Order: sequence, then C-alpha cells, then structure tokens
Amino acid sequence: MQGLVQVKSSAVRTFSFDYQLLDLYYSRPMQKVKLPVKVDPVRNALKLLDYVGIVEKSQMPRLEASTEGLRSDVDVTLQFGKDVQKLTVMKGTAHAKVDLVCQRCGEAFEHLCEASFIYTPLFERTNEEELPEAYEPIELDENGEIDLHQILEDELILSLPQVAMHPMDVCPRGNMEMTWGDIEPADERPNPFAVLEELKRK
Repeated sequence: MQGLVQVKSSAVRTFSFDYQLLDLYYSRPMQKVKLPVKVDPVRNALKLLDYVGIVEKSQMPRLEASTEGLRSDVDVTLQFGKDVQKLTVMKGTAHAKVDLVCQRCGEAFEHLCEASFIYTPLFERTNEEELPEAYEPIELDENGEIDLHQILEDELILSLPQVAMHPMDVCPRGNMEMTWGDIEPADERPNPFAVLEELKRK
C-alpha cells in the first residue's frame, strides 16, 4: 500500500500498564505510517504495534466545520497492547493546528488542538462497569475493526474550547476586558421618608 512503511523486528518487547499514571510503556520500534481509516485493535494489540503518523486534514470535515479552518494535518501516535487485566487497549494522542475566532475581539487566531485517549473494545463478556475509569469503551464493526478517523475527529472536536479567546496578553481587546462589568456607583436618591421626617418636625 502506497504511503505505508512496515518495520519488522525480532527485538524483545515488553508491556505494562500503570493505573495511576495511565501510561503504556513499551520497548519496541515505531512504525511511521499514513494512518488507515480503519484498524483492528485486537490484532494490533496481539502484535504490540505502535503507530506514528498523520491523518490528512481533508479527512476531517466535521472538525473543519467546527473551526475557521485547519492549518495542518492531524499528527497521531497510537499504542496497542494488553493491560494487566488482559484487556485490549488502544492509547493515543492527536493534535492539529486550527483557526478559531476570538469571542473577545472577533479576530481569528491559531490554536493547537490536542487530545489524548484510551479505548478498549467491547465484547459480549465485557462488563462496562468494571472497566477502569480512564477507558472509553468502543464497539467493533462486523469485521472486528474501528473507524480510526472518526474517533480522532470526535476527540479533537471535544477538545475545542467552549469559548475561544486569545490569551489576555496578546488579545487586542485584552486590556479593555478588565473594565467590563464594572458597576458604576448608583445615583444618590432622596430618602422617601425624608418628607415624613420634615412633617414631624413641624
């Protein structure tokens, strides 16, 4: 397949999972690939495969529609393996540069969109309530595969800020915002009971 580079190695590989740090540790070579649309997480976990590659920005239409545009392809790292409970695990990160509109000043700015995730496939015997809290369950299709591009796009969309704004120190209206919301002192109004006080004195 064009664009794919496969690396075979007889090196001994080790795998462990730390529930506190939620890190997967590997001692194995990386594969530099152009990521496919679908992957088989179970097969990849058995082979202890790692991927470092990209998804072209043209494959992220929903992310583009959620921003003012994509400046870069999506850089992705993926790690497949088994944890201490023998669960199939796909851990990864994704990041891409996008344009957003600052809700403070109305100007576009560049934003680094970053996401990290841990997924485990669902099987008939899987009890979701017993999964580690950091794991996201995911269903396999009839071929035992998952839509990797869709997962990555979902994760990046969810990582977008709810209110996009420049950092305060670089926003053209950053200093102005410091005065927004100041409440001006209320005008002093005459006491409505002052007239009664005057009548009592007479």
